[in-house]
Amino acid sequence: MLRSLRFAALFSGLILSASALAVDIDAASYGYPLTNPFEATIATTPPDLRPELPLDDDIDQSDRSVTLRPERQFELPDNFWPVKKLTYRIATQDKAAPLIFLIAGTGARYDSSLNEYLKKLYYKAGYHVVQLSSPTSFDFMSAASRFATPGITKDDAEDMYRVMQAVRAQNPKLPITDYYLTGYSLGGLDAAFVAHLDETRRSFNFKKVLLLNPPVNLYTSITNLDRLVQTEVKGITNTTTFYELVLNKLTRYFQQKGYIDLNDALLYDFQQSKQHLSNEQMAMLIGTSFRFSAADIAFTSDLINRRGLITPPKTPITEGTSLTPYLKRALQCDFDCYITEQVIPMWRARTDGGSLLQLINQVSLYALEDYLRNSPKIAVMHNADDVILGPGDLGFLRKTFGDRLTVYPLGGHCGNLNYRVNSDAMLEFFRG
Repeated sequence: MLRSLRFAALFSGLILSASALAVDIDAASYGYPLTNPFEATIATTPPDLRPELPLDDDIDQSDRSVTLRPERQFELPDNFWPVKKLTYRIATQDKAAPLIFLIAGTGARYDSSLNEYLKKLYYKAGYHVVQLSSPTSFDFMSAASRFATPGITKDDAEDMYRVMQAVRAQNPKLPITDYYLTGYSLGGLDAAFVAHLDETRRSFNFKKVLLLNPPVNLYTSITNLDRLVQTEVKGITNTTTFYELVLNKLTRYFQQKGYIDLNDALLYDFQQSKQHLSNEQMAMLIGTSFRFSAADIAFTSDLINRRGLITPPKTPITEGTSLTPYLKRALQCDFDCYITEQVIPMWRARTDGGSLLQLINQVSLYALEDYLRNSPKIAVMHNADDVILGPGDLGFLRKTFGDRLTVYPLGGHCGNLNYRVNSDAMLEFFRG
């Protein structure tokens, strides 16, 4: 009898383990055409493989603003007037419907191209949609962040939560049946912390939460991105900059094409031409984009907090002030520099914090491991070749989410989010 009970327990355990395995999409059947992760990150999905989406004119949408940090009206220079209130975009259905919040990725505003795509996808499916800027965007830092030093994910989530509450308060007559939440890249990490916060605050009781290509270990992800800028690129000399090299390639491409056509298909078509960028050049392009985001964050945080690391605290900044010298100084500060010079000192002063390792654990998905493992409403979609992942990151996701994790074989960093297969899977998750 005892032996049979042990056997039954072991057998049921094996069944549970099998059912909790992550969903790994087979490369042969997936159909996504870009096998280079850098190329996928930059060019995303060829237009003919994307879902059909409504035009802007077919969407009932508007940009609205909320005031969350009224003191910034006086603390910020006059030429910061556009970001003294936080702007968001809301698209509404003509009847009662679920509402989904979209959180943008690193440094991105509410109207980023990926947020726009996700808005159209969910709006067509019948959702009210609210597009929100990343806590690392200059407008969110200026208008909504208490400490204007993003990177402490728990703090960023609390700021984001207040924004969501303000948005709902500003739209009291909108008939909402349920609340959903998603975010891409860093916005995915933020969404996890917002969902955890809502378990105690209970303002929204999110029915489902989807994390798209989130960083697992935030420090690993920013280190990977910082390293891309250090790539040695053939063709760059003392007289030829990286930007001139890319511009020359684009010029030759348009000359061969016979006309200039700047559209969604440009980068994909360009990468199929003889002028295509090499792996090293694509890595540099991705890294440079994130370096500008890091510079934006470092500059804005330093200016608001009057730290004097980039902008001298007593130097008046007006609409006529040239920001070029400050931009050059900020560009010398990558993500690691920003964390070392601004995040860690603030964190230690506020919380009596300790080592960098302690901070990494607090701001990454590790901090929510037990919650994420036991919360069936939260799922992750990621790519096996994502450039922000490090050793052990996918293993952590598999162990934590089980069959709530879908791993695609290709796509780079968020490059396949607008692929029809991924679009259908995202909609199916929220429906199902």
